[in-house]
Amino acid sequence: MKAIILDDSRTMRRLLSNYIAEFASDIVEAEDGMVGLEQLEKNAPLDLALVDWDMPRMNGLEFVEAVRANPSYAEMKRLMVTSHNTLEDMGEVLMAGAADFLMKPMTEEMIRDKLQILGVIDQPCPNGI
Repeated sequence: MKAIILDDSRTMRRLLSNYIAEFASDIVEAEDGMVGLEQLEKNAPLDLALVDWDMPRMNGLEFVEAVRANPSYAEMKRLMVTSHNTLEDMGEVLMAGAADFLMKPMTEEMIRDKLQILGVIDQPCPNGI
């Protein structure tokens, strides 16, 4: 899996990168949506984008909308990782083109579960069989 992590916090990018390192063969980082779009062009195709909502210049919602509008990125799963937590916010994220959302703070297990739900990583076998 190849992934991009967009967050204006370097610490959060490192944390998310560490969380998905065992699943990802390549991880690209960006501090805002504009840099994220540049990285997509340089590194496509990517399988997954972990996107923060609140970033300067181009926020995560704008990034997700821009990616959805480009057919070249149709297969890339977009997961909004955000502190926004209202039902309206969640609806806005999904309408913008995110496949799902995860509220901060999150754990490594929560990220893994979302990636399994999105089909980006394999589901474990039931009962370890």
